[in-house]
Amino acid sequence: MHSISILILVLVHSLSLSFFTTRALDLESDRAALVSLRNAVGGRLRLWNISASPCLWNGVNCTQNRVTVLRLPGMGLVGQLPVGIGNLTQLITLSLRFNALSGPIPPDFADLALLRNLYLQNNSLTGEIPGFLYDMQSLVRLNLAHNNFSGEISDRINNLTRLGTLLLERNNFSGRIPDINISSLTQFNVSFNRLNGSVPERLSGLPTSAFEGNSLCGKPLEACSGSGSGSGSGSKLSGAAIAGIVIGSFIVFVIVMVLLIVLCQKRKSNRKDFVPAKGRDVEIPREKTVVEESESRSTMSVSASARSSKSLVFFGNAVKTFDLEDLLKASAEVLGKGTFGTAYKATLELGMAVVVKRLKDVKVSENEFREMIDEIGRMVHVNLVTLRGYYYNRDEKLLVYDYMPLGSLSALLHGQRGSNRTPLNWETRSGIALGAARAITFIHSHGSTFSHGNIKSSNILLTISYEARVSDFGLARLALPTSTPNRIDGYRAPEITDPSKVSQKADVYSFGVLLLELLTGKPPTHTLLNEEGVDLPRWVQSVVREEWTSEVFDTELLRYPNGEDEMVQLLQIALECTAQYPDKRPSIAEVTNKIEDLCSFSSQQMQETSPELFYEEDEGLSQQFHSANSGAPASSV
Repeated sequence: MHSISILILVLVHSLSLSFFTTRALDLESDRAALVSLRNAVGGRLRLWNISASPCLWNGVNCTQNRVTVLRLPGMGLVGQLPVGIGNLTQLITLSLRFNALSGPIPPDFADLALLRNLYLQNNSLTGEIPGFLYDMQSLVRLNLAHNNFSGEISDRINNLTRLGTLLLERNNFSGRIPDINISSLTQFNVSFNRLNGSVPERLSGLPTSAFEGNSLCGKPLEACSGSGSGSGSGSKLSGAAIAGIVIGSFIVFVIVMVLLIVLCQKRKSNRKDFVPAKGRDVEIPREKTVVEESESRSTMSVSASARSSKSLVFFGNAVKTFDLEDLLKASAEVLGKGTFGTAYKATLELGMAVVVKRLKDVKVSENEFREMIDEIGRMVHVNLVTLRGYYYNRDEKLLVYDYMPLGSLSALLHGQRGSNRTPLNWETRSGIALGAARAITFIHSHGSTFSHGNIKSSNILLTISYEARVSDFGLARLALPTSTPNRIDGYRAPEITDPSKVSQKADVYSFGVLLLELLTGKPPTHTLLNEEGVDLPRWVQSVVREEWTSEVFDTELLRYPNGEDEMVQLLQIALECTAQYPDKRPSIAEVTNKIEDLCSFSSQQMQETSPELFYEEDEGLSQQFHSANSGAPASSV
């Protein structure tokens, strides 16, 4: 009997040891998958302490010693997702939104059999929805919005019987919407794709915003024309009727052509006496608005006499709380004249404030303008100023942005300094640098031809919590000034002679000058004693060369005992960015990673200062993102 008890104890011990050994091996497999992801896409994942348990890494949650939640939103991840994530076989939630990921969804995602929540929105992912995704029957929430996915939406989507959220807006999906019959589906959006055909009857109760920006018809959109589908001989036209239609159409065509020829000849004969009156071809018959009259004044009140068949074009699916008429009635204040036009703060009658930028010297055609602006409007990132919409007219080109209450970084850095001034400490400045770097990295992630073109401190705007929002991105390609103001010379890379020929390496140079401006508190060109304006990078290099590094930093920064080591590191990054030759400069993604590494913020502090960046995708939460500072659809969580 005693020997049997010993045998049972030994067996139980062996089974327990085997169980815990298996769990340890499973966690090591999870660790290997996460390290593979870290090595492939970098970003803030480089801050993971690899020697510690992966369950302690930022963004990783474990249950019973297995990784079940991986939330990495806005972490500066760049590049293609590696094969290996599929080894996280216990994963329930995966959030990689608001990064710069590209390429297709890896095939081993098929192994994530328990995955319920998949958030990949606001990246640059490509390819079709992979077939295996339609077999992941545990999925409850699927968000692929704001990417470059293409192809058709398969009717196999009905395999996902537990699906409650399906968000596919702002992609390149084509074909028809399948007849979706999923009783649990409550959130659905396919707006701004290339879909055609009619809206399935089961989806007809959804709002218009779920379908706009496609070639779709049927409730809740406009009714489909020619929807009758009668059958049999009674519904067919006779041969005589068809012949009559053809002959009649031909006669009408001939008459129209004759009239056009007569009109053209008459116009030619009168052309000698034609003197175009000013405004004759203007598409908005209007009195001169105060926008035109008041550029030298501090305030304006736009005349409501402007009317047109054209209206404001909005981006995204946000509720349109104002229109062109409201904008024309608004009182406005001149915020400043920039490189590409004058910006006004327009306060609408309902109390909402927006920024209206009136472009000057637009050098592209209307079609090119609309294509470029649409491209800019698709760029939605937490650190970019949201472009809400635009207005195009032969004489007026207006852009409407969110209003940033704290104004520009330039005003805060170089405004009046005195006892009433709130100094910008190291934490605030490094946070601004990181936010701006992330925004520019996002812009560059759209391809080698994408660049900002006009990075300077007056284009870094701030929210009430001092978070950076980069503005004026993409405008260099469509609104080229006839003479570039001297105030941007200090930011321009030495190889750039034509401001229209912008590049990503030139952006890096401009960003380096911006970093020096943050560290020194000096404008990009400043005066030393009786000398002429001195280039800021050259001045910093001369001071550092003499080993007077502490003399470089803004006196406001030196009031604080912490952060000096990080300041020196950021100074080194800035000098690398402002290298004379473009091939010696790092990419903006590399710069962002370095700034992230030196930032003294803990992830908890970052979450408190940027709650929208770390929005939790829990089952009970409604979709709230971009409610105040974005024109993106409210469903684009």
